[in-house]
Amino acid sequence: MITQRASGILLHITSLPSKYGIGDLGPEAYKFADFLSKAKQSYWQVLPLGPTSAKNGYSPYDCLSAFAGNTLFISPELLYEQGLLTRTDIQDRPLFPESHVDYRLAISHKTNLLKIAYDRFRCRPRSCDYEQFCFENKLWLDDFAMFVALRYRFHPRLWCNWPIELRDKKKHALTPMKAQLRDSIDREKVLQYLFFKQWYSLRSYCNQLDIRIIGDIPIYVAYDSADVWAHPEIFKLTKTKTPKFIGGVPPDRFSRTGQLWGNPVYDWQALKDKGYSWWIRRVKHNLVLFDIARIDHFRGFIAYWQVPGRSKTAKKGKWVKGPSEDFFDKLLEHCPPLSIIVEDLGYITPDVSASIAKFQLPSMKVLEFAFEGDPKTNTHCLHNHVKNCVVYTGTHDNNTARGWFRKEATPSQKNRLFEYLGRKVLTGQVHWALIRIAMSSVAKIAIIPMQDVLGLVEQARMNKPGTAIGNWSWRLCPRQLTLSTVRKLAKLTEIYGRV
Repeated sequence: MITQRASGILLHITSLPSKYGIGDLGPEAYKFADFLSKAKQSYWQVLPLGPTSAKNGYSPYDCLSAFAGNTLFISPELLYEQGLLTRTDIQDRPLFPESHVDYRLAISHKTNLLKIAYDRFRCRPRSCDYEQFCFENKLWLDDFAMFVALRYRFHPRLWCNWPIELRDKKKHALTPMKAQLRDSIDREKVLQYLFFKQWYSLRSYCNQLDIRIIGDIPIYVAYDSADVWAHPEIFKLTKTKTPKFIGGVPPDRFSRTGQLWGNPVYDWQALKDKGYSWWIRRVKHNLVLFDIARIDHFRGFIAYWQVPGRSKTAKKGKWVKGPSEDFFDKLLEHCPPLSIIVEDLGYITPDVSASIAKFQLPSMKVLEFAFEGDPKTNTHCLHNHVKNCVVYTGTHDNNTARGWFRKEATPSQKNRLFEYLGRKVLTGQVHWALIRIAMSSVAKIAIIPMQDVLGLVEQARMNKPGTAIGNWSWRLCPRQLTLSTVRKLAKLTEIYGRV
């Protein structure tokens, strides 16, 4: 809950150090929490935790489920402590790259380890804890486990090309398939249990250190997901269950042809008729996972860019009115507004700003956007910040601070930055200049991407919107967390009253 002036770090789980090719919820996650505490940070922001796929470039914003966890984040070392893996299991591993995720290699190795852990788990008596997890999460877990099991059975076909009775989730077809796929279904449930058990343990540790976790809720879900298969009535689909329309944004600063996300758009009237129950459950679920949830692409609730389903770019879309304030009136009856941050970047119209103001929702300011346009109206400029906002040097969609300065900032933007600072700044120090500006803001929360704390260049960028490959792979190396970095970050946090 946002109640006082503080700061934190943005680092996704995939970016943590690990011996197993991809960041996970094991010892290095706890060491990172210790680093945050020593550096006097109060927040750890992560990206969505859902299961990703190669088809979508492993994007955490295009998951197989809006509720499930990414089982690649399960720590083999913690499974060893539970007796589900042996020392030989966890020591016999490939040579993984340290600075980035090789998804194919990491998935191959971890899939084998998780199969071993599951086989050992099912040989044990079923615990009350596991049974309780399955009962409490039944509304999404049963559909997700069945969807994943069917997805493996019919690979590489999309679910819209499965046998019609299974595509349409007919009970008479699902019942015999459940018997056939029983082991696969059980495995998915067990792995979800192990993921959430490890996640809640890490969150509890962070909370004990007075660190709160900020999570992320993408506005859309992937077409190839358990949610669309299980709830086709709340999406705009054709009679054959393919997307009639898909989401995206029109041409903007990131792309001349716009961003075509490929996600099916919601049938908001159908959602309204059901009291927005699916969305309310989704947000409540995330507020159990996290202390604060950031809702991505807030403007899509006011009006969203709808593109015909077979389009190759987002150019030929149109704006369609969303549920607007009616949705948030219902949502905030169940979820406290102080537990929500809204992402209000991009093309923001007065009605979007009015809704944010009405519900007093904290919005976002990004310093990489602060040195352009009219300083009187550019809300990213430091002098236009308000207390009820979160300021970032950059987000997961931005270049790193040094990368921006080296490759993207115009001479005019650099001059505006120099004028603000009252001096020129070297490329190698621009990240600390932006961090200092963020810390000095009146915004209640300042969030700094870990790449900016380390002063990394464009190769460490997390995502480049509009591109399909080479994203979501940067990783932190353990030796980069130095004592001097801890001291410098802690000092700035103290100076600007964010401890």
